Amino acid sequence: MKLTEHQIEELFKFTRKHYVYFYDVQSELVDHLANDIEEIGVEYPKLSFEQLRDKSFKKFGIFGFMDVIEAKQKQMNKRYRKILWRFFKEWFTLPKVISTLSVFFALFVVLQIQNSEYILLVSLFVLVIYDLIKQSKFKKKHKKAKLKEEKVFLLESMIGETRQGFSGFVFIHIFNSLNLVKVPFYTIETHWLLLIAFSITMLIILFYVTGFLIPQKAQELLEEIYPEYKIVKNL
Repeated sequence: MKLTEHQIEELFKFTRKHYVYFYDVQSELVDHLANDIEEIGVEYPKLSFEQLRDKSFKKFGIFGFMDVIEAKQKQMNKRYRKILWRFFKEWFTLPKVISTLSVFFALFVVLQIQNSEYILLVSLFVLVIYDLIKQSKFKKKHKKAKLKEEKVFLLESMIGETRQGFSGFVFIHIFNSLNLVKVPFYTIETHWLLLIAFSITMLIILFYVTGFLIPQKAQELLEEIYPEYKIVKNL
């Protein structure tokens, strides 16, 4: 038994109906289901396509496709961390290390200014507003794609979601750091100022990489990881 294009399309709809929203995960499952259905069809030639499909689906157990989705998410999380680390390391190689040192020394100088904590808090507030606007645009775009049932890849969604989660973590961490210090920064010993400046610099780089650099490089990264990405998006 060889499945038709219409039946393959029905399998895609079937996976989506069972809460598989990402095209790359759907493709893997549809490929697996199609092969399994063809094999079962040889053994039970009188069964309809729907009966063969349901027979194959039962093999996934009571949780259906959830285990497959979870495994794919773990795989993509690992790949995303590698991408993040790759871009982060670049800030410690020439010529970007110059920018890193510039940010570090600028923060070190600012921390020695009277009321520097207020300067940093105002800067943080401006960044929060700007980032919230960017996140709002991403959410609207993602919502439209979901309503139109556009083909969205797991890593594509992960880039946006990780950006939102990590930027919130960075802002809260910096804000708490500024408030935990009960004495003015300019009165603190130099080695502590250096440590604070270094910590904030690392957080700024991570925020920039997750919030701006990786999203800007998203299409390039997705085409690198998914050979079919460009074809699918041009359909």
